[in-house]
Amino acid sequence: MVETSDEWIRERTGIRERHIANPEIATSDMAVAAARQALCERGMAGAELEAIIVCTVTPDMMFPSTACLVQHQLGALRAWGFDLVAACSGFLYGLTTAAQLVATGAHRNVLVIGADTMSRIIDYTDRGTCILFGDAAGAFLVESGEDSEAYIGHLHEIDGSGGDFLKMPAGGSRLPASQETVSERLHYVKQEGQQVFKFAVRKMYEICERLLEKHGLSPQDVKLLIPHQANKRIIAATAQRLGLPDDQVVINLDKYGNTTAGTIPLATRDAITQNRLKKGDLVLFAAVGAGYTAGAILWRWGY
Repeated sequence: MVETSDEWIRERTGIRERHIANPEIATSDMAVAAARQALCERGMAGAELEAIIVCTVTPDMMFPSTACLVQHQLGALRAWGFDLVAACSGFLYGLTTAAQLVATGAHRNVLVIGADTMSRIIDYTDRGTCILFGDAAGAFLVESGEDSEAYIGHLHEIDGSGGDFLKMPAGGSRLPASQETVSERLHYVKQEGQQVFKFAVRKMYEICERLLEKHGLSPQDVKLLIPHQANKRIIAATAQRLGLPDDQVVINLDKYGNTTAGTIPLATRDAITQNRLKKGDLVLFAAVGAGYTAGAILWRWGY
């Protein structure tokens, strides 16, 4: 569809394959599948859930929220919930919110889902974006328990000055859907790649370093860095500046591409299945996304 090659894509992004949802599959379908797998791992029923946070920029529709659709499919009759929009940082913002809800005693458990069907908002005539994104969903179950030190802390930021560099211009109140917005392809992701890359390389490292310093820790204290999977060069630059060797960094974007809110739960799942993440390990999650958004979380793995 565009002038590119497998070699060009691998060299610049590190991506070698992606997964695209079938036409009949929406974001809520993937979110429900991920949620059911998480609940099954824990031996819990949907009826036991108390809150559901769905982190996504590709909801099934503007309203009702995807969280409502997921709640119904899971039979989570006791749960309330909402959608959280923070692009590639969304899952971390949702995880932080869940940790606070549990820490205050308001809830015993919160289901956090990162799910995006990015293929529905990608312009496949735009080489700058169409090679990057895939579809996926993943879920964490955050629970109260004896280990109250699992969540250590977070550092999140937004910088709206970068909002024009990565966005979907139409479909909201600024540019509602019209024949003109459709013909001008304004319902697709638009990105100024160099601007986003420069910000991400700087901010990913900066926010990790500041969070570690805030808690009196060094990169060597971290068992794993699990970053948002957008570009291998961004991750490699962050790891190098932190002084982390390859075996302390999880990279799986070669298999999935950038799945936006889905990348961190997918990468965590891979770390678990590869026996790289065990109970008690200190994990550093980090992400940078559209908005701009940025975030990092320190977590003592408890599963």
